[in-house]
Amino acid sequence: MTLPTKHEQIIRHIRSLHVGAKISVRSIARNLKVSEGTAYKAIKEAENQGLVHTIERVGTIRIEERKRDQAEQLTFAQVVNIVEGQVLGGNNGLHKTLHKFLIGAMELEAIKQYTEPGSLMIVGNRPEVQELALLEGVAVLITGGFQTTDEIKQLANEKELPIISTSFDTYTVAEMINRAIYDQLIIKDIILVKDVFTPIQDNHFLYVDDKVETYEKLVAHRKVSQFPVVNRQMRLRGMVEASDVEGKSPTVKLEKVMREKPFLVYPDTSVAYVAHMMVWEDLSVVPVVNQGKELQGLFSRKDALKALQQVHRRPNVGNTFEQITASHLKVIDKKDLTFQTKVTPQMMNQLGMLSTSVFTSFITHSSRKLLLQLNKGDIVIENLTIFFIKPIQINDEIMIKPRLLEAGKVYAKIDCELLCKGDVVGKGLLMAQLIDRE
Repeated sequence: MTLPTKHEQIIRHIRSLHVGAKISVRSIARNLKVSEGTAYKAIKEAENQGLVHTIERVGTIRIEERKRDQAEQLTFAQVVNIVEGQVLGGNNGLHKTLHKFLIGAMELEAIKQYTEPGSLMIVGNRPEVQELALLEGVAVLITGGFQTTDEIKQLANEKELPIISTSFDTYTVAEMINRAIYDQLIIKDIILVKDVFTPIQDNHFLYVDDKVETYEKLVAHRKVSQFPVVNRQMRLRGMVEASDVEGKSPTVKLEKVMREKPFLVYPDTSVAYVAHMMVWEDLSVVPVVNQGKELQGLFSRKDALKALQQVHRRPNVGNTFEQITASHLKVIDKKDLTFQTKVTPQMMNQLGMLSTSVFTSFITHSSRKLLLQLNKGDIVIENLTIFFIKPIQINDEIMIKPRLLEAGKVYAKIDCELLCKGDVVGKGLLMAQLIDRE
């Protein structure tokens, strides 16, 4: 049996710590008898996995792992970094989650009706408001670079609620936190491999000491030809497909014929990246592993299509630029697929003409819709050339007409015209790789 690596031992140790525990490179190195370099790398990996959070002048603390549907919620530890703050007290509460924030600019009695546990009170040099907030179970963020009294710091420690100081003013701090929450919403909306991949219990795999004949029996049973190859500890060692075993003796072990160091992905990899690489490398299936290279499952082209379906079904709280632009397009001719929109001020550049990025978004959106209508699947854009023939102004009514020039099994070429008052005012030529439906 292969023992876990030192890196894996450290990650497991960090997972076993209680939420709020402080972690340091020196203590990890001493307790687990590893080098400080190994401890540092593992702590950084734990931070990437969302197990710990590092705060300047405070250190690294164990935080609670959050589900994807909680991604828009910030911890107070993250707030400290966002506002470039200093923790004055209540360090043991830094791992707690911020549910909402409020500004303490009103009378003391009026503040009480708005306070609730899990909130953050943003306030200036008002010790009476700071004390009230802590007594009500609310963390405190002091703006303007002000400090606070020793009594309030002690109260924050007793309540295990952070009290933070920042040099920024109240308005700027509110904007910074709002922006961070919005960024979290966008991150939450990105579909990752772990959202759609097929877990290993629903798939088949082979061991390195299995023989070619075992592979052939599995192919006959499963009707697929690519399988991951693992050792007895479930660590990925390679991939095997029909071309690897062709002409080989049935008794040859798979470790002799498999392809080592295959392209692999982690659960937190974005689906967009994997789909692009699968098309580029002509892969139909990709193994999904954890940080210890233990096989977790497989990501196939069907999983990529499942992700595309999820994109259309998901409620978008924070839409991307392309989604916002595409929402202005209306289909006016379903048969020939012609779109129409009115040019708004948000679509213009500083010269008062239609923005190149908006024009690009119109072309990509209409091209995708055209290929889906023709049952060609989705696309990965390889090349896009655009040019304006005439300037397009605010309030102009424009039409976008995509036309398929050529489509094979892998590539498609689309010509797109932009028309205003019957005249062609812009053109685009798009070349893309098709994402196969199978």
